[in-house]
Amino acid sequence: MSPHPVPAHPVPAHPLPAHPTSAHPSPALPPGRFGDLVGIPLPVVQGPFGGGLSSVELAAAVSEGGGLGSYGAHLHTPEEITALVARLRAATGRPFAVNLWVPQEGERTGLPEAALAEHIERLRPYYEQLGVRPPSAGDIRAWPDFDAQLDALIAAAPPVISLVMGLPPRRLVAEARRRGTVVVGTATTVEEAVALEAAGVDAVVASGSDAGGHRGAFLRPVRESLVGTFSLVPQVADAVTVPVVAAGGIADGRGVAAALALGADAVQVGTGFLATRESGASEAHRRVLGTPEARTTVLTRLFSGRTARGIPNRFVREMAAHEERVPPYPVQNVLMGPVRRAAAEQGRPEYVNLWAGQAAALAQEPSAAAYLSALGEGAVRAAG
Repeated sequence: MSPHPVPAHPVPAHPLPAHPTSAHPSPALPPGRFGDLVGIPLPVVQGPFGGGLSSVELAAAVSEGGGLGSYGAHLHTPEEITALVARLRAATGRPFAVNLWVPQEGERTGLPEAALAEHIERLRPYYEQLGVRPPSAGDIRAWPDFDAQLDALIAAAPPVISLVMGLPPRRLVAEARRRGTVVVGTATTVEEAVALEAAGVDAVVASGSDAGGHRGAFLRPVRESLVGTFSLVPQVADAVTVPVVAAGGIADGRGVAAALALGADAVQVGTGFLATRESGASEAHRRVLGTPEARTTVLTRLFSGRTARGIPNRFVREMAAHEERVPPYPVQNVLMGPVRRAAAEQGRPEYVNLWAGQAAALAQEPSAAAYLSALGEGAVRAAG
């Protein structure tokens, strides 16, 4: 049990309108404990995307529709985080979340020159094919500092701060309670959920191995933390007292209803919102979501140095033999940055990190508002 009682209705960071303002009003799906906690009428969270896949437009559309819009800020400098929260506040008067990645043991922003040269040479054919310059050691050293990012985010005081890949620092929990900010942690196992509650989070995202994008395991290796969403959710709901948000493989109303029936207080949907036109995903990425090609996903370290789930493409298949050789995050992430950006700009999905969950083929709606409405309506129908 958490050493701090969770307030049922924390003071919002700004006044909220009485009803969703979306042109697609949400159906009568009750907000539940999580909705009451953060002040949203619909228990649906838009998954936070890193690597430029988030957008203020998407987060605002979800929040305005009655859900919780989110923005992944782990690539942002402290100054950019301050500006981001201001932009989100200007875009919506409703609650939203900003997400950061907790650093993990063994990750460092630097490598010996010889080791760095080896990793650059491995990727040189892709740099040359896409016409980009390989990163330098200075690019890697310039990676944003987590502590500075967190200080900026605490000071900006968004309505919700969410974290993946670790426990919240004590100063975050203390300052968030003082400022009325809700803190949400992410667990991939029951043990992680228990640890997060003990650390003082207000809610836990139970992220099953079905989920797209990066795996957030932090107590055990990823390979020992691959629990499917609908196995993980009821166990986490039994193990903690704070609200539980189900994430992974939920892409339509049936998945929402199933997660709520298993004990979740809300759901977090990532890939389905990534497919909407408001997301920051490239056209090449969005085009493959919702198709039969999206039925197959794999776990890979090749794009960032951290394990993530995505649709296999030419790059993943060509580099499969090097999975265990690539350097850890953030070094590999920096090395792959020019490849990812150029491939997206040139419309070449064979070299783009096509992050997607295991229900990606169900992603259909073109707009965030329509998709949010469909999730709520579908859940009501599925629940009977």
